[in-house]
Amino acid sequence: MPASHSTRRGAPTRRGRTAAVSGAGLLTAVLLAGTLVGCAEEGEQIPSIGYAIDNTVTTYNANSVAGAVSGARQAFARVLPGFNYTGPEGGPVADTDIGTANAMPGDALTIQYKLNPNSVYSDGVPMSCDDLVLTWAANSGRFTRRNDQGATVPMFDAASTAGYTDIDRIDCQTGAKDAVVTFKAGRNVTDWKSLFGATSMMPAHVVATATGVPDIVSAVQNSDTAALTRVADFWNSGWTMTPGDLDLTLFPASGPYKVESFSADEGLVLVANDRWWGNRPATSRIVVWPKSSDISARIGDGAVEVVDVAAGSTPDLDLGGFEVTEVASRSVEQFVLSTSGLFENAAGRRAFAACLPRDELATKFGLAAEPDADGAGSGGPVGTRVTAPDSLVHQSVAGAVGGRYETADTAAATAALADTDNTSATVRIGYLGPNPRRADIVSAVAAACAPAGITVQDVASPEFTPSMLRGGQVDVVLAGTASAPGAAGTAAATTAMYALRSGNGSNFGDYSNSRVDRIVDQLAVDDSTATQLSLSTEAENILWSDVPTVPLFDQPRTVAFASGLQAGTVNPTVSGAGWNMDRWVLRR
Repeated sequence: MPASHSTRRGAPTRRGRTAAVSGAGLLTAVLLAGTLVGCAEEGEQIPSIGYAIDNTVTTYNANSVAGAVSGARQAFARVLPGFNYTGPEGGPVADTDIGTANAMPGDALTIQYKLNPNSVYSDGVPMSCDDLVLTWAANSGRFTRRNDQGATVPMFDAASTAGYTDIDRIDCQTGAKDAVVTFKAGRNVTDWKSLFGATSMMPAHVVATATGVPDIVSAVQNSDTAALTRVADFWNSGWTMTPGDLDLTLFPASGPYKVESFSADEGLVLVANDRWWGNRPATSRIVVWPKSSDISARIGDGAVEVVDVAAGSTPDLDLGGFEVTEVASRSVEQFVLSTSGLFENAAGRRAFAACLPRDELATKFGLAAEPDADGAGSGGPVGTRVTAPDSLVHQSVAGAVGGRYETADTAAATAALADTDNTSATVRIGYLGPNPRRADIVSAVAAACAPAGITVQDVASPEFTPSMLRGGQVDVVLAGTASAPGAAGTAAATTAMYALRSGNGSNFGDYSNSRVDRIVDQLAVDDSTATQLSLSTEAENILWSDVPTVPLFDQPRTVAFASGLQAGTVNPTVSGAGWNMDRWVLRR
């Protein structure tokens, strides 16, 4: 028997509190949860469970620009685990199945990482600190090259440099099980426990073999440009996943599951990894069904037992026979605006913001069936971009910046548009479709903006990616935190902040403001209430003037577990419901 809504959320704690549970503790806790939420064990255990998500699966590498806005983090959290995972409350939880991370004394933040001595990939190659060094190199932004236009750009197409760019060095002997990570002086990153987490550490030995760079650690330590160029090229695109065409030697697993196959008809099939050193998966086979799989049809066929989608995002969704929970998530539904064309000037962006009925949109589309105690999901518009709803300063910052652009103001929109020397304009809004809720949002915006001379076009498609904003195919992206089409967000504001920082891969609108950059950098290392309040307020005042994004509401998520499924636990963060898929049991 599935759990009640409150049980699935976990203990009734304030959202955002970080659970202090180790990897082994996770397994114990979730096994206990399964005992509590499930009925007495009766019926035959089903050997395979289908898991439907509202995003695409296009790459194994969740850290690249393409991977971060795909469903890779939901699909591979128990295929490529790390030193931590994002728990249901939104904070990082230590996963000691992989290893330990402990701060060492000293003025500079220094962390000693020790991999489990038994840790090994599914292809038999031991995990090593080489994997940490590759993760750092790829996400640090340190290694650059010239593009075809002669501009200096990062070698690695990383979605975010948050935290990794603050690392000064990693002391690692090639092939060793331990490493010491030393941060730059004065850069004691407050969210360091989230680094090297689930899906962040890719198999360095695969890259070494594919690129002919036998010692990646040495290449990084010596800044070997030629070698690192080959490494970056593979890291950027070598793990692309095309249904029906996978070379499984490139996709070894370090978790309880490994990839067996991927096809349009059969989904992404994960099976038990026989080299996994931890507790065996409770169910030997999980099939991940991406958005492109026609989730409604798969549910009708009986191929899906777990559903994790944004509320109202899936056409013709029939969840009869499921225990359904709708909660506010850590992701903020928002418009991400281009900084070119009509929106090259802030006046153009203000014109669009002014005609938006934000209050109406939040009330109609942002009300969750189970609002959070902190107000998330209560149907009100989100007023800040760089603070979480349950942070100590959130209400103060929101109050200080006031309610900006909450109701449609045709006169203000018309005046701002005139400042761009235009009396009319066309704005193309893109998102990953089909998505009925987002289609209704765009329709409502089109009706509200038309009187101001702004024609809004819905250009959603199943092939949409936020990178189309950079390519000029769209003017606005409608998505969640950091432009993610599906599950997103954590208790920390790190991802949201860095999506507004100059040069960051997840900053799809290419917004740049040097003062905002400095504020983001300071907020990352100073968690004092006074600093957070002062700088967050300053940042929001700048952002509401520049309008690189327009936050709408905390995205409601619909999570459903089939009758008879045990240990299903809602995780309204970037991890999604699949965060503990290795504990799922289905009996019928």
